[in-house]
Amino acid sequence: MTVTWNDSVPIYRQLRERVVAMILDGALKEGDALPSVRQVAADFQINPLTVSKAYQELVDEQLVEKRRGMGMYVIDGARAKLLGSERERFLRDEWPALLERIQRMGLEPASLLQAGDRKENDR
Repeated sequence: MTVTWNDSVPIYRQLRERVVAMILDGALKEGDALPSVRQVAADFQINPLTVSKAYQELVDEQLVEKRRGMGMYVIDGARAKLLGSERERFLRDEWPALLERIQRMGLEPASLLQAGDRKENDR
């Protein structure tokens, strides 16, 4: 498995974001075990301490829990919690710049929605 890491963001943060995306996408469901630290480290050819740091952030955010001798598991309610926080982060951090760009280009929200609908129908 080959992964390209972004040099401007620490690998443990990128790994955390990958797990968050897997939870949001449903690839990891509530109650599912996360891949072991050793397995992730081997798959991505990174230091196990880096994986542990990413997983610890998820524990600190109460998205996963450690089960002694069993590994890490996605907590019930993690997806709902993530949806709320990710939506809030998007509206606070990403949407203002995106809206400014849309306005700068003279695009109308209705035309963007129609373009999105057409693209969905083409799939």
